[in-house]
Amino acid sequence: MKWNSIHRQSRGKTALSILFAIIAIVYVLPIVIVVLNSFKLNTFVKTETFSLPTAESFAGWANYIKGMTFGNYPFMKSVAYSAIITVLSTALICLCTSMSAWYISRVNSKACKIIYYLFVFSMVIPFQMVMFTLSKTADTLKLNTPFTIPIVYLGFGAGLAVFMFSGFVKSIPLEVEEAAVIDGCGPLRTFFLVVLPMLRPTMISVGILEIMWVWNDYLLPYLVLDRNEYMTITIHVQYLQGSYGAVDLGATMALIVLSIIPVIIFYLACQKYIIKGVAAGAVKG
Repeated sequence: MKWNSIHRQSRGKTALSILFAIIAIVYVLPIVIVVLNSFKLNTFVKTETFSLPTAESFAGWANYIKGMTFGNYPFMKSVAYSAIITVLSTALICLCTSMSAWYISRVNSKACKIIYYLFVFSMVIPFQMVMFTLSKTADTLKLNTPFTIPIVYLGFGAGLAVFMFSGFVKSIPLEVEEAAVIDGCGPLRTFFLVVLPMLRPTMISVGILEIMWVWNDYLLPYLVLDRNEYMTITIHVQYLQGSYGAVDLGATMALIVLSIIPVIIFYLACQKYIIKGVAAGAVKG
């Protein structure tokens, strides 16, 4: 009887392993197809999309060279703008939302609860509902540059960040902050010297999620930035086209590969921190 139970559990684990392996392959397959097509000539990308490159279809590094040198806008300039926007937006979101979450969790008044639920509610509002109004507002307030668009990202990224930070702050013993106050720390010193170091797991987790979101975002920069002067990587990929809307798919695939390599490496290196941060923020809700 015991042997049959163990045997059934073993078969169940094997079936789950096979199922998750299939799901993993399905998720990875689009990336593999993009990488393969980035080494094919444009004609063969359209006709032999799912096949391996052959001697006839292999383009070598030509697609990557063409993608990086196409048009009058330097590709590395787009990379620089994407990096600037990503770093500034992530830093602003992590700093402002951690302070907000700490205040909301510690004061715990009716007004703070309302503000907290407004933050949470903002996560379910589709971007498409506000994108046209947002574009007009950003132009009016001069938020249409890589150095000011992080303020817009702060508004959209605050919901998830405040939610995660609030959960972790509630798990921090209040006695630690009271001891800092007794030692003469004001609110700012208490936060930056005591609370912020303890928020490190969630801070890293939020930072990773925000970096992946901002780096890969297309619609917000497309609507807000002046595309003649500023281009992110995602916008640069869209403009890789010739006359009459003709698109070099091989070069486009090459640029897509170049744009996703940094974020994939970053995610693989930091994925354990995401799990730790989420688990830490879920201690108390």
